[in-house]
Amino acid sequence: MILSKKVIFMLFVAIVLLLVPASAIRGFLEEPNTKIDGYLRYVESPEYRNSEECPIIGSNYLICDPNLIHVAMTLDSQYLRGSIAAVHSVLKHTYCPENIYFHFVATKDSDFQELTQMVKSIFPSLSFKVRIFDGFRVKKLISSSIRQALDNPLNYARTYLAEIIEPCVERVIYLDSDVIIVDDIQKLWSISLTGSRIIGAPEYCHANFRTYFNDNFWSDTKLSKVFQGKKPCYFNTGVMVMDLGKWRKGDYTVKIEKWMEIQKEKRIYELGSLPPFMLVFGGEIEGIDHRWNQHGLGGDNLVNSCRTLHPGPVSLLHWSGKGKPWVRLDQGNPCPVDLLWEPYDLYRHSSNDSFGQQEQ
Repeated sequence: MILSKKVIFMLFVAIVLLLVPASAIRGFLEEPNTKIDGYLRYVESPEYRNSEECPIIGSNYLICDPNLIHVAMTLDSQYLRGSIAAVHSVLKHTYCPENIYFHFVATKDSDFQELTQMVKSIFPSLSFKVRIFDGFRVKKLISSSIRQALDNPLNYARTYLAEIIEPCVERVIYLDSDVIIVDDIQKLWSISLTGSRIIGAPEYCHANFRTYFNDNFWSDTKLSKVFQGKKPCYFNTGVMVMDLGKWRKGDYTVKIEKWMEIQKEKRIYELGSLPPFMLVFGGEIEGIDHRWNQHGLGGDNLVNSCRTLHPGPVSLLHWSGKGKPWVRLDQGNPCPVDLLWEPYDLYRHSSNDSFGQQEQ
């Protein structure tokens, strides 16, 4: 008996359904689901639960609950692996992981549902919300800097947190994606912002503050007088405790934007989003212990060089600069300090995993 092509195909499909594991059927019969692929790149985080002495949070994890600790971070494809590791480090080292609420900020062209599902798959018990940032408003204000990565509109999202996050949230800790916390984040959260202080961050007064602005700025007395009567010191905006209530009342987003407009006209600095913050808040920062930002571990902005830790205790490590630990680890040429980042990495590394290599 001669079988038709249609019957032969149906018999073939039936045999496949019997012999091939269910998990493999979709890949055989359908086009690959690229969204699901993204989830499979990461292993699920261990489950972290509150200790008995933690304050009780409402059963629905209401965002306005006064016992929540709010942390804001960006989610960007280039730095996603770092963001996941940073979240993991926060949860691992705090006594009250269930009391931490993460505000993830992504660009408007990101897939909101995909990002949300991905974070849930990695951290099933995490309290969070993915927020969309329309970078068009800031894109027209961005001037080119010494490193292309600094020109990403998402790098300026910290300026707009007071607008992005609900009005009932009056304080937030902002963290860059290339940090690891090795201490309880509650200690950072509990730092007081005295008087009119709006931002708390480690200050570095030994650095030459003048180098962060060029001659166009210092030769213009109308501009440089912004620091008159102040003692401004360098501070890194990758780790900040921010009083969003005071920020909103003072309309500080507009103040930062005004300096960005001046930069567009006169070119008064070379570094991305940092100088406008220094122009607005320089000399008026609540100084925090340096242990909360051991920065510069990525090397300088032009050369991917290895750095060592600063002397003294460490609560937060920050790979600011050109080099990122996940890139150097994948290249098989890590700096010694990158080995401190590696234990928090949730990216799949199995040689049998087709997603075992980080995309560059």
